[in-house]
Amino acid sequence: MSFEQALAALEQIVQQLERGDVPLDQSISLYERGEALRAACQQRLDAAQARIERIVTAADGRATGTRPFDTEG
Repeated sequence: MSFEQALAALEQIVQQLERGDVPLDQSISLYERGEALRAACQQRLDAAQARIERIVTAADGRATGTRPFDTEG
């Protein structure tokens, strides 16, 4: 399941739970599924953040390290 599919499924679960018309047993199952989807999405986001690092280069072009993508400079 792609990140986008997991996020869409999680959004559907949240909508169902927010409506409040789901029986208790089904609500618990939906919550458990939602938690699993949330964890999977978070894991993918964490992995993406780790990959999105810019390589810091010295004046001679050598790679000297990395820094998070969202920092300036």
